[in-house]
Amino acid sequence: MTVPVLFLHGWAMNGSLFDDAARRLGPAFECHAPDLPGHGSRAGEEPSLDNCAAVARRWIERLDRPILVGWSMGAAVAWRYISRHGTSCLRGLVTIDMSPKMLPDAEWDLGMSGQSAAAILATSDKIVPKWPVMAGGIAHNMYARASDPVVSREAIENLLLAQDPAHLRPLWDDLTAMDERATIAAIDIPYLVCTGARSRLYSQDVAGWVASQTAQARVACFEQSGHSPHLEEPDAFCDAFRRFVAQDVAATPLMDQGGRP
Repeated sequence: MTVPVLFLHGWAMNGSLFDDAARRLGPAFECHAPDLPGHGSRAGEEPSLDNCAAVARRWIERLDRPILVGWSMGAAVAWRYISRHGTSCLRGLVTIDMSPKMLPDAEWDLGMSGQSAAAILATSDKIVPKWPVMAGGIAHNMYARASDPVVSREAIENLLLAQDPAHLRPLWDDLTAMDERATIAAIDIPYLVCTGARSRLYSQDVAGWVASQTAQARVACFEQSGHSPHLEEPDAFCDAFRRFVAQDVAATPLMDQGGRP
């Protein structure tokens, strides 16, 4: 019996960036990685976190309780889906290098690393007029300095330049406005919180905080990775995913997840 997996990609990316992980996981997993609204084949659809969560919901409803995997913005989409619809249609959750609240404040220092709230908010006005420059910066920052990713920095920059920044800005604004910390506290299914030890975007403390909020969560740290462990350490990422499924998901009866048999 194959295990269904639904991958949700990051901001300004697309579903193809999970093709390598799906191939490495092999036939034991039924993998799906749709483009999300505002991106790729769905560039013309309403670009909002709520609409991304609606797309995720349609996929989840057609699959047999998938494991939901969200990378960066995809993690935000997964949390938004759970906040709206709960966990009863999922058998597990994996998030990759994301904070439930990007903006720091006087009581929260686990947002984007090294940036003030004002600087993060100011990015919004730069997205459209400065997109070619931003694309180069994003391609540079999504990997650790010394990593040799399966998708090159040049390929990432080309992917970014092919996106329409006018469709990406509303999603950026949704991301900076979100606060899903209460959602995480309510997650009652097996949860693997992935972090890159060399991430330029979020500290490992973010993953530690997320895992501390729910009883069935644990952290997988990828020592040579930045923001994208599935692309930087793909074998290690897939091994961690398989262990999570075998040890955590398989050990939890589906009837105990969300109260449905």
